Parts: sequence; C-alpha cells; structure tokens
Amino acid sequence: MSRVEDAGMDTGTNPGTGTGAGAGTGSVAARAVSPLWTFGLLRSELTTTFRRWRTLALLGVLAAVPVLIGIAIKIETGDGGSVGGGGGQGGPAFLTQITNNGLFLVFAALAATLPVFLPMAVGVVAGDSVAGEANAGTLRYLLVAPAGRTRLLLAKYAATLVFCLAATVAVAVSALIVGALLFPLGEVTTISGTRISFGEGLLRALLIALVVAASLIGLAALGLFVSTLTNSGIAAMATTVGLVITVQILDTIPQLHGIHPYLFPHYWLSFADLLREPFYWDDVLRNLGLQGVYAAVFGSAAWARFTAKDISA
Repeated sequence: MSRVEDAGMDTGTNPGTGTGAGAGTGSVAARAVSPLWTFGLLRSELTTTFRRWRTLALLGVLAAVPVLIGIAIKIETGDGGSVGGGGGQGGPAFLTQITNNGLFLVFAALAATLPVFLPMAVGVVAGDSVAGEANAGTLRYLLVAPAGRTRLLLAKYAATLVFCLAATVAVAVSALIVGALLFPLGEVTTISGTRISFGEGLLRALLIALVVAASLIGLAALGLFVSTLTNSGIAAMATTVGLVITVQILDTIPQLHGIHPYLFPHYWLSFADLLREPFYWDDVLRNLGLQGVYAAVFGSAAWARFTAKDISA
C-alpha cells in the first residue's frame, strides 16, 4: 500500500479514489493520463526494483565476474604463460589481448556474462515483476490507483529495461577498473588488425555495452509475459530462466540450424563485430531487429494477458 501512496504523492492525488463503481469517473480518467502520475509510477517501480536485496545481490555477482576473470588471467600469465592456450577454443578472439591491454577485459567479461549470467539475472527480475506482486498481495492495491493496467505494465517493463542497462554497466565498469589495475592500458588493436587510440577504444566499449543491454530487451518482454501467467514469483523466475537455457541449447544443435536465426540469443555475441575496422553492422542489426520483434510479440502478449487477468487477491 505504501508504494501506491508513494506514486500518488507525486500528483497530489488520493490513490484510493475511484474504487467504487462510477465514483469520480471523469477526474480518475484525467489523472490516469497525467504525465506526473506516470513518472511517479515509474519512479516507484525503479525504487522498488533496486531496493530489493535480490537485485543488489545480482548486480554484485555480475560485478564480481570480471574480477574473477582478471585475477585468473593475471595468475595464469604471471609466469610468462599465455591465455587460452594459443587462442584455440578458449573464448573470443580478443581474450588473448587482455594482458596487452586491460580494456579488452571489458569485452571478454561481457562475452562471458552475456550467454549465462546476464540473461539469468534479467530473467529473475522480469519473471518476478508481476507474479511477485501478485504473490505478495500488493498487485491489487497497485491496480486500485488510477494508473491503469497498461501504464502499470509499461512501468514494470521500463524498470526491467533499466535493470538490463544497470546490469550491463556493472559488468563493464567492474571490468574496466580491474583491467586498469591489473594490466596496462593503451592503443587498442582491433580484430581486423588495425590500431585505434585508447579514447576511441573506450567509446567502442560504451557502444558495445549499450548493444549488449539492448540484446536483452526481447528476453525482458518474454519474462514479463511469463510473469503475467502465474501468481508465483518463484515459478515465473524459474520458467524464464529455464526458457533461456532451453533456447540456448537449441541454438547449439546443428540439426536445428534452420531455426537458429529466429532464436533470441543467436546473435548475442555479434557485438564483437564492433571491434572490427570498419564496423561490421550486419549481424548487430539483425540482433537488434530480432530483439525488437520479440519485445513486440511478447510485450503484446503480456498486455493482452494482464489486461484480462482476474486479480482478486
């Protein structure tokens, strides 16, 4: 109930207004389209999301991954050894460049977290967004407020997208700090073999982080849809994470190559093409387009389900 009051204070309205049939219909409709109310609702969702210990723990784990990678590489190369055993199947092509330039730890950490850790974290937050509220009994109080189900759902999706960005930034910033502490910094050698300045390399790291965050918008919509199907937050989180794992397994089966381009994780690692000179945009744009399709399809499905859902508890 406090969340409803917090959102309502931004417009000076009483969140309980309009609960009775025909009570103040005109004024409720006017408040429902108020930009201030929408801003207050979004702020409330963001505050609730990022105040949860679970969210902070997820961000902490994500930030710890680059630390572990950096320390492992530092230890491995401390006696003059090389990373990845000569660049076989040890990871992306730029993994071997970390000891020469700490900035490459950003790219390696994003490549390491994107297939598993980042989607699992997003799956937990997205899956819990609606189902967690229903399980806690707070969802019906939020719907008493004159925001409407559509605005509430949009606010929850927007909060999930902000988490996608925050999670990606946590990995990138942690990797940059660890890379600067453990390894030298300087000019960046691209995958194409050309050299660019450290400043341009930083800009590319920022661009890659934004692309990685955008790569998760389809998954966020899928998790939101799953969250509208149940009143159990744990079930929604487990289902979303399970779907991520299942789809990634399907993406590795050669016999299913015909459907691979339509699976949302298929182009996730295409961000490596932004380390070429010049940029190779084809797969990056395919990835962003595919994420947009998934967001539209499952976002619409979530809206259809949520607006028709009977919420009595």
